[in-house]
Amino acid sequence: MDSFEMNKILGALLGTCLVLLAVHIASGAIFTPRVPAKPGYEIQVKTEQAAPSGGTAAAKPAVASIDGLLAGASTQRGAQTAKECELCHNLAKGEGAKIGPPLFGVVGRKVAAEPGFNYSSALKAKGGTWSFDALNTWLFNPQNDVPGTLMTFAGIQSDHQRADVIAYLNSNSEHPLPLPKAAQNAPAKAAPNNAAPHPANPPAGGAQAPAPGGAAPPPASPPPASAPAPGANPAQNAAPHPANPPAGGGAQAPASGGAPAPPPASPPATSAPAPGANPGSAPAK
Repeated sequence: MDSFEMNKILGALLGTCLVLLAVHIASGAIFTPRVPAKPGYEIQVKTEQAAPSGGTAAAKPAVASIDGLLAGASTQRGAQTAKECELCHNLAKGEGAKIGPPLFGVVGRKVAAEPGFNYSSALKAKGGTWSFDALNTWLFNPQNDVPGTLMTFAGIQSDHQRADVIAYLNSNSEHPLPLPKAAQNAPAKAAPNNAAPHPANPPAGGAQAPAPGGAAPPPASPPPASAPAPGANPAQNAAPHPANPPAGGGAQAPASGGAPAPPPASPPATSAPAPGANPGSAPAK
């Protein structure tokens, strides 16, 4: 093949490419799509605010102190809430790890120290021990406490519910740690006063109920006897005698309350007859 034939072939290929390019340009100019003035739907993308010029990161949300919350925490309620943790953790002793490490005796244990479990590098770099304060901050928001952790748990936002879980985890151990001083020194609720009230009018001669505390009050002294009025008949102030005293001068029954029996009544005196009256006709009074 001579050079003339080769030039014809190359010219035909070049001409074909030029035609295709011209068709593409022409079709783009004819069928240009119109851009709508307003899109049919808008996709809002949340933009994160830039860090301050000083270079400090945003402050973490404040977490309530666990010392005061543990005073009113309940291990029974914490055991019910901790059932959600059993999806990824074992709570009983010697059951090993699941997706996460076992939680038996976790309070007081070193962070990322369970043998045989592959922790994330972020949690290994945390260091320290799982104290009450460390667990409080961790369970509030694990991702915020240790950025980069593999734990996808969203956290427990309720302060009292979080305190219940921590109290249960502390009890779920062979050697539970003592509670913080703030929880131990919490004021105890006052016991109800179950002492029976004293009667308004205690019975005469009866023993009074002992006062609260065990000390018995001194016996009440009997009221002083009032002196009879001048000119009054002493017999009228005496205790009344029964309407029909027993015959034969028998002794009367003693008065109630242990008082001594009154003396026997003397027979009534007969009134003297009026002057001029028949002594046999006047009835005895």
